[in-house]
Amino acid sequence: MDHRRLSLSDIAIGEPLPWDVYGEGNKLLLRRGHVLQSAGQVESLLLRGLFVDAALLDGAHKRHDLHAPEARRETPSALRFINLANKRLERLLYNLGNESDAASKILEVVKALNYAVDTNADVALASVLLNQQSGSYAIRHSIDTALVASLIARSMRKPQEEIQFIMAAALTMNIGMLRQHDQLCDKQTPLSEPEQQCIKAHVQTSVDQLVQAGITQREWLDYVALHHENDDGSGYPHGKTMADVPQNAKIVSLADRYCACVTQRAYRKTLLPNAALREVLLRGGKPGDAMLAAYFIKEIGTYPPGCFVRLQNGEIGVVTRRAKEASTPVVHAFIGPRGAPLSFPIQRDTGKELFAIRELLPVQQANLRFSMQQLWGDEAAL
Repeated sequence: MDHRRLSLSDIAIGEPLPWDVYGEGNKLLLRRGHVLQSAGQVESLLLRGLFVDAALLDGAHKRHDLHAPEARRETPSALRFINLANKRLERLLYNLGNESDAASKILEVVKALNYAVDTNADVALASVLLNQQSGSYAIRHSIDTALVASLIARSMRKPQEEIQFIMAAALTMNIGMLRQHDQLCDKQTPLSEPEQQCIKAHVQTSVDQLVQAGITQREWLDYVALHHENDDGSGYPHGKTMADVPQNAKIVSLADRYCACVTQRAYRKTLLPNAALREVLLRGGKPGDAMLAAYFIKEIGTYPPGCFVRLQNGEIGVVTRRAKEASTPVVHAFIGPRGAPLSFPIQRDTGKELFAIRELLPVQQANLRFSMQQLWGDEAAL
């Protein structure tokens, strides 16, 4: 039987399945007629991989009556896709040596993250700043890096296969020090010599572990091998320069550094997004790769979704949507001009002088409590 992978658009919430559904290894998961009750249930199953007889699926599409009422569908949640991918990746990476067909399973996580970006790219980007309590730092950082790298690669109109390998490299770049990563993240004293050696060695160790797990895609392995090299030759493990590092590896590298700068870690100060971009893109006062720098500034912006800002009228709020002009994103205000909480978040157009952004605020100074769903609706539901 020729199996076809199902996508979110193939399944209607609350409607009986018109075919038997299979998982990996041709294992029957759901019988025809089974009713899936929620988007969360569908998303969780899709992350595992759902397949159906291709002939039946094609037949169902051909028989679909375009004039029939639309089947009831829940709004998919980008945030839920991200959190499910987080859990799936954690299980995969900690058990990588025992996984069969590891490459396909990691690429399934890539697919889930791409679902999230397709659903709402602003929610996906906001999750880097606002979803820091979901899982361990080691796994979450890899997810964040893959999301940012995906947005940059999409903006550059990279082929889909290249985007897949860029994201796969981001998800697996640190497996060589996976078990030490959270420990190092929480460390408040200087790194010991063995810890420094572990960090220096993790690039090659990561590549070795991927090869042992059966990863053969050369681009994927190369992007992991080169994600800590710098344009000026100051990186590691080989001190390669700009000419020796392919652009896709640089995307992984810059996304990795940006996400590390904006997230909270005990041993280093968390940078505001604008300062993080300067730190990452302007090493030595000028961009190593001016084209890549331009794409990062265009896609992430000085005020990315999820950051906290004070407006010219004194209101404090959260950036919720990027705009055509990077300096004028959409903001939802939570705190009024006199410091009193507003009854509900009010959308502000920062292109207007009264509501222009005055400054970025650290999370502690903004002191706001809210859920992502409150701002982005069901596309950010848990």
